[in-house]
Amino acid sequence: MLFNSSEFALFLPFSFLLYWFVFKKHLKAQNFFLLAISYVFYGWWDWRFLSLIAFSSLVDFIAGQQIEKSNTKARKKFFLWISICTNLGFLGFFKYFNFFAESFADMVTMIGMQANPWSLNVILPVGISFYTFQTMSYTIDLYRGQMKAEKDPVAFFAYVSFFPQLVAGPIERAVNLLPQFKIKREFSYEQGADGMRLILWGLFKKVVIADNCAIFVNEIFANYQSASGMELILGAVFFAFQIYGDFSGYSDIAIGTAKLFGFNLMTNFRTPYFSRDMAEFWRRWHISLSTWFRDYVYIPLGGSRVGKGRAVFNTFVIFVVSGFWHGANWTFIIWGALNAIYFLPLLLLGKNRKNTDTVAENRFLPNLVEIWQMGSTFALTCLAWVFFRAETVTNAFVYIRNIFNFEGSFFDLKRPSLIGYSLPLIIIFWIFIEWIIRKNSIENLFGDRANKLVKYGFYYAIVVIIFFFGAFDKSEFIYFQF
Repeated sequence: MLFNSSEFALFLPFSFLLYWFVFKKHLKAQNFFLLAISYVFYGWWDWRFLSLIAFSSLVDFIAGQQIEKSNTKARKKFFLWISICTNLGFLGFFKYFNFFAESFADMVTMIGMQANPWSLNVILPVGISFYTFQTMSYTIDLYRGQMKAEKDPVAFFAYVSFFPQLVAGPIERAVNLLPQFKIKREFSYEQGADGMRLILWGLFKKVVIADNCAIFVNEIFANYQSASGMELILGAVFFAFQIYGDFSGYSDIAIGTAKLFGFNLMTNFRTPYFSRDMAEFWRRWHISLSTWFRDYVYIPLGGSRVGKGRAVFNTFVIFVVSGFWHGANWTFIIWGALNAIYFLPLLLLGKNRKNTDTVAENRFLPNLVEIWQMGSTFALTCLAWVFFRAETVTNAFVYIRNIFNFEGSFFDLKRPSLIGYSLPLIIIFWIFIEWIIRKNSIENLFGDRANKLVKYGFYYAIVVIIFFFGAFDKSEFIYFQF
């Protein structure tokens, strides 16, 4: 079920009303109801996926019980590896089997031997990369002694399948989200209002920004061989806007929806395109994933508290693995490696923690140095996004080479004039609002003393823009494929 669909527009208020008016007095009944509607939400794509998430949840629930009961470290580690191998086994089979089979066949062919690649027609379960990482955090934290095992199977299964963030994050840690299923939840008007603001802003970013940018991105990337350099630059920039609007839009809707049900999810994006270097960018982009890799991969490898050579190795591991997490294609691996190359100079010079504050702190406008830093960081990010968006590595290199074709002009907007010529103005408006909220979030755009006419005028304006300029074609969110 898509957030930007008519089905969800009916599903959400129906679930909200039953949750607060029918099951309000019974915590276990609320949790069971959340579990039921989460399975309905997830099974809307393909009911066969439900058996996979249910089995994964069962394995991790039992493994968690055994880890806590075990008296020896070896026995604890045994059940931890059962959890990890089960989750990574599912992920590897459904997402990477064909990639490894085809890559092996290509390698054998390169050395002069004949190989027939064996591939399977496997459907990738929606959100498997997200919920497998979420459940692994539970057993790893149990093994580390950072939490207690959950005794209530309904609460645990509801935690794994919690529908707002199930298919595209944020990837919530068990230590943060699971305890919220154990405490009595009371409806809060303030929390509900914040949730609605986030949902509204998320829909704006998805259906107005991302989906309209996608029209031009798809056409430019499909014709990259004949497009001019200016058109290709526009395509890369529009894709940067598309993927940010799409993914952060989903996160906003997920966080806002969770608030409607009395839950608080972690912030997943903090205006990353206003970053002054790549280290700051990765502290602001897909925060739940980057911190997951930091805590469960990078730090156990030694992080940066080792020799320079090992620190460089660890950096490449974390970025390449992050790229591979996104998909079974060499384009994602190159994208990850390129970001590692961006990051290394900062690491080696000890400047990777330089920009930990907000750009233009206590100022409305940035200075010239900050403008240069943000512009150069955004340009490097757009260059890397070309590999992320391209179908093959060869296509990406040709795309980048053709950027330096200075013949021709900007892309001819052949789409309906209503959106074609209004989109740049809407993007400027969006960037302006993002700049204003760069230190907080959209629900804090107006203070308590703000004029109500201005406040509600803004929200109604967003509704009007969504109505007139939104692309309501039920397009899936980009990160559903991961």
